[in-house]
Amino acid sequence: MIRLLAGVLMALGTLAIGAPALAQAGPARHVTAELVSSRQGIAPGETIHVALRQQIQKGWHTYWRNSGDSGEATRIKWELPAGWRTSDIIWPAPRRLPVGPLMNYGYEGDVLLPVALTAPASARPGEKVSLNARASFLVCAEICVPEDADLSLTLPVTATSAPQDPKWGDQIEVVLTAAPKPAALAAAFQPRPNGVALAVTGAVLKGADLADAYFYPFESTVIDHAARQAIERGPEGLTLTLAPGYGFQGGRAPQVLAGVLALDGKAYEIAATPGAPPPGASGLGPPPAKGAGVSNLGLAAAALFALLGGLILNLMPCVFPILAMKAASLAGHGGERAEARRQGLAFGAGSVLTFVILAAGLIALKAAGSAIGWGFQLQSPPVVAVLALVMLAVALNLSGLFEVGTSLQGAGSGLASRGGTLGAFFTGVLAVVVAAPCTAPFMGPALGWALTQTPAAALVVFLALGTGFAAPFVLVSFAPGLLSRLPRPGPWMELFRKALAFPMYGAAAWLAWVLAQQAGAEDLAKLFAAAVVVAFSAWLLGLAQRRAAAGGRARGLAVGAGLFSALALAAVVWPQDKAAELKAEPYSPARVAQLRAAGRPVFINYTAAWCVSCQVNDKVALSTHAVASAFDRHKVAYLKADWTKRDATIAAELASHGRAGVPLYLVYGIHGGEGVILPSILTPDIVVKAVEAADRS
Repeated sequence: MIRLLAGVLMALGTLAIGAPALAQAGPARHVTAELVSSRQGIAPGETIHVALRQQIQKGWHTYWRNSGDSGEATRIKWELPAGWRTSDIIWPAPRRLPVGPLMNYGYEGDVLLPVALTAPASARPGEKVSLNARASFLVCAEICVPEDADLSLTLPVTATSAPQDPKWGDQIEVVLTAAPKPAALAAAFQPRPNGVALAVTGAVLKGADLADAYFYPFESTVIDHAARQAIERGPEGLTLTLAPGYGFQGGRAPQVLAGVLALDGKAYEIAATPGAPPPGASGLGPPPAKGAGVSNLGLAAAALFALLGGLILNLMPCVFPILAMKAASLAGHGGERAEARRQGLAFGAGSVLTFVILAAGLIALKAAGSAIGWGFQLQSPPVVAVLALVMLAVALNLSGLFEVGTSLQGAGSGLASRGGTLGAFFTGVLAVVVAAPCTAPFMGPALGWALTQTPAAALVVFLALGTGFAAPFVLVSFAPGLLSRLPRPGPWMELFRKALAFPMYGAAAWLAWVLAQQAGAEDLAKLFAAAVVVAFSAWLLGLAQRRAAAGGRARGLAVGAGLFSALALAAVVWPQDKAAELKAEPYSPARVAQLRAAGRPVFINYTAAWCVSCQVNDKVALSTHAVASAFDRHKVAYLKADWTKRDATIAAELASHGRAGVPLYLVYGIHGGEGVILPSILTPDIVVKAVEAADRS
């Protein structure tokens, strides 16, 4: 609110540039705008470039010709003397501006938007021409504010070409040189089951760094802007897999897929037509990560790096809980060589096999165009939640709350808690699953190289990684000198076991933090509730075990423990459909008055299609079942005041509440009074509480 009021009250003065070209800047709250010229004058019949300069306040942005999921492009309406002409804006390549679940395209900081200006042949040298323009732009941060600036630029008409403007000439030339333009690129697009394949080839793409390649379409409806654009290299170019937008639904497809292809610090205009991809646009896999420096690593070097990375992975802090499990298992067999060797080999087999399985899954998902990498299994919130509960169960087992088998080998859960060879095998499995998100030195280049190669080469690298990870434990199990130094089993082991519970509690807490970053507070609360249920289940199981040991009946307790555990797992993995739709009425002051007179709570959403925050709030708050249910329970009238076309009535209402832009959310209670203004960034909880209060006030 403070930032909003400061922005509304800010007055930006008039700017001017020196003679001979004079420019007058208009006032703006978040953007200072002015017209500048590349030259100090213009000759009859000559074409020069002038530019709209936008100085955008930090934290705010304006928009490209296609603003993306929301927003509105800058517009210039010229008032020129007879015979003078201007071109459309020559748009610089935009930046991606992700906001919540949306993706927008636009500009931040200091921006020049050039326009070609042509003087008529009848222009008289010695005269001065005044170029007047009204610039309209939408500027957004947490809210969006439409702003206008009345600008003017005065240029002398010269007999011959005037000198370059010392301040703006070079800067405008840099923008013009870098602006996207055609570059003899062949381009075609083809709908496929996994998206729309946009294939592009051409000389400028050979040898270019394709890691950051991105397609900005000119039309807003042809692709899902927020979806990842998967990249595949080819000897002559590349293929981008795009998520289709409305333009491809219902069997439709555009006749031309036009836009800007940005890569390697350059941008090119392309116009793809439907059809088969041009030769050489694919076949080499995805590009290595930018800056990875691994494209020429080779299979032998990559495998060696992976082996070293696997060895070092054992020393990384994130693997400490796994080291604790290994230490417990080694101490458990107290130097019995045959048993140690069997368990060492079993642990190694479990580790290596799991690395290979994870690699196969990762390669398959990469081939399908998914945005995944090493540690991809922890990109799924349900998987993270289940692993957190597993780590909690391991810790409770080590703390003595319940027992699963008599051996400490593989202090995991389920099969990993069993003794002997099978327990060692599943300890290796669990060790890899939990350790996979960690990255050690040498691993990055090796994995970066592997994921750009054939599946066979990638599997070799992952096999080497698994071998390096398992090697220390396997070697120790085969080293009689080390085994003989291990302490014999005894009472000390119970104390050691309980001490090892705390690294596992730490692992569970870390995974809970990961879940909070991925899914937010609501899913974290569900995880905490599930953790309480798991702890209760563990207590029931321990109680059942103690009763059984004393000769009592314990089957009911054991079944209860299993049911509660299943309930906890279901709570964190059951898919939740959070999408809902509120039925909105069009806004009008008369309708608001009518509803309030009838004693109904009223929720007014002042919004616009180009408003970033409005669209985010709609997706993450207003389109949830919690809000829809609250509106239904309290009989809330939902009105949508759509300011997309800058309705004067809505503008007056915004101003009456001290707002210069949208979003604005007003809630009126059933007993009258002033409306309650909600925050610009909504959560379902904020909306539900406001609605409940409105039904009481």
